[in-house]
Amino acid sequence: MSVQAWTFVFVLSTFALYLFVAWRARVRDTHGFYVAGRGVPAIANGMATAADWMSAASFLSMAGLISSIGYAGGVYLMGWTGGFVLLALLLAPYLRKFGHFTVPDFVGDRFESKVARLVALVCALFISFTYVAGQMRGVGIVFARFLEVDVTVGIVIGMALVFVYATLGGMKGITWTQVAQYWVLISAFVIPVIAISMRLTGAAVPQIGMGSDLQSTGEALLKTLDDLNRELGFASYTTPFEASGWDKVNVLCTALALMVGTAGLPHVIVRFYTVKNVQAARWSGFWALFFIALLYLTAPAAAAFARYYVIHSLDGKTAQELPGWYETWSRTGLIVWLDDGDGKLEYRGPEKASENELFRIGTLSATDFADIRAQHQRWLDSGGELGVDGRDKLTTSKLAGPDLDILVLAMPEMAELAAWIIALIAAGGLAAALSTASGLLLVISSSVAHDLYYRMLRPQASEAERLKLSRTAIGVAVVIAGVVGIYPPGFVAQVVAFAFGLAASSFFPVLVLGVFSRRIGAVPAVAGMVAGIAFTGSYILGTVYFGVPRWCFGIRPEGIGAVGMLVNFGVAFALMPFCKGASEAAQALVDSVREPEEE
Repeated sequence: MSVQAWTFVFVLSTFALYLFVAWRARVRDTHGFYVAGRGVPAIANGMATAADWMSAASFLSMAGLISSIGYAGGVYLMGWTGGFVLLALLLAPYLRKFGHFTVPDFVGDRFESKVARLVALVCALFISFTYVAGQMRGVGIVFARFLEVDVTVGIVIGMALVFVYATLGGMKGITWTQVAQYWVLISAFVIPVIAISMRLTGAAVPQIGMGSDLQSTGEALLKTLDDLNRELGFASYTTPFEASGWDKVNVLCTALALMVGTAGLPHVIVRFYTVKNVQAARWSGFWALFFIALLYLTAPAAAAFARYYVIHSLDGKTAQELPGWYETWSRTGLIVWLDDGDGKLEYRGPEKASENELFRIGTLSATDFADIRAQHQRWLDSGGELGVDGRDKLTTSKLAGPDLDILVLAMPEMAELAAWIIALIAAGGLAAALSTASGLLLVISSSVAHDLYYRMLRPQASEAERLKLSRTAIGVAVVIAGVVGIYPPGFVAQVVAFAFGLAASSFFPVLVLGVFSRRIGAVPAVAGMVAGIAFTGSYILGTVYFGVPRWCFGIRPEGIGAVGMLVNFGVAFALMPFCKGASEAAQALVDSVREPEEE
């Protein structure tokens, strides 16, 4: 069968599985809708947390980022796994013992303030919508290639699917659906990488294959990549921080922002409310990290293999010599090659860049694509004298940019693997994006229906009324998420990294202080949240979208959440001596949450 036929088989069968699981786990009360009845076993919750966590950024973009920037890409591996250690040690057990449904629930009750609850609610919505935009974009990218439909159509299909099983089963349905999605996504990621490792190096274990010799030349794969990178004008692939734009300060800040952001993400924290007790919450953290590590320890090998194939299959080729995978992906509009007239694709880094040729792999809107093509034509028509974007040359011809969301999806085609393996990775990409999207949509729904409507506006609302509003809120959130996915503020991993920064600067400090400080009251906590997220959000918007220089020690927007966290803590501690402290009831709540649970 063809790749498209296999894709239909895998996608339709996995979608049918997800809908069947959601139907079997459907709920009729808010307890099941929000926290799955608090009866999920620890190992199952660990799988569901891993699927919820390993979003389109982990599945699609992380290997692409590592492939692009080499050694420094390990910052994402450290940050996105290290956060679960913080979560399991500092927050998950205590929040589970507190109970209730959401993060704003804890903030509102701990600080005995509707304002604190409202600020936490707004932060949860802001973070979740930022995060879900990347997931919907990931769904569209997968559909665009493998079902040969427009990205927008793919996003609409994903919206319809996630709406059905999220509204039908709530947290209970989402949890068991995510267990199934975990096995789909991990199989789809690991199987192709194992096959490629055996083909390139003869090693069945990808991590060993990455450090082995190529069967074709007998030279080490990583040494080959280093030599090729330098020859083409790129930084060395394995040398730390060499001309990659990632100095030690940025690596530290980004890793820290991703770690504390992980521990502050509302859709991850809520998963620990679904287990039976505190001990199960701790074990959920262990199992989640174990299941996540299966993919994260494979990603560096996938990145190295993808970069090797891209260089060898594209550089110096004429249009007639380009491989089949290039032709199929070019029809999606996610690859751009505008020739300078010599008829050969030139893959060059900044040091050897062509002045009149553009080659880019990444997510481009139709408007961007048309604009780039028009600029290129004007450049050619002017005889090379027309400047673009204030420069004397068109652009830098490179593959090293961060917009590399398609590399994992295209990798099996680069290696000419079997059609069913190529299709399997499409099902995995969809599972990764949809599992995270459903968890985020539930956070949005619970924030509106439970925290805003029930806890603040209408405490007398009935169970049926709250459940109906929750499902309506998911429907509205799906539409908004789809629109943002169609018009994304950045590539998948970049958007997700911004969400982590926002979580690090808003939720993590207030949750840690709420659990471990008996003294802090509502005013310092609220002021810290507002200051942290305002600082981080404005820095990201300014440096990414409005051309503001990186004025804070040159820190990249992906890492500014670490500084925002310090701003949050600093404001809270500075105001604490001058503001009213926690009441006796709040102090008793802190004591009860931290008291060891009887076995």
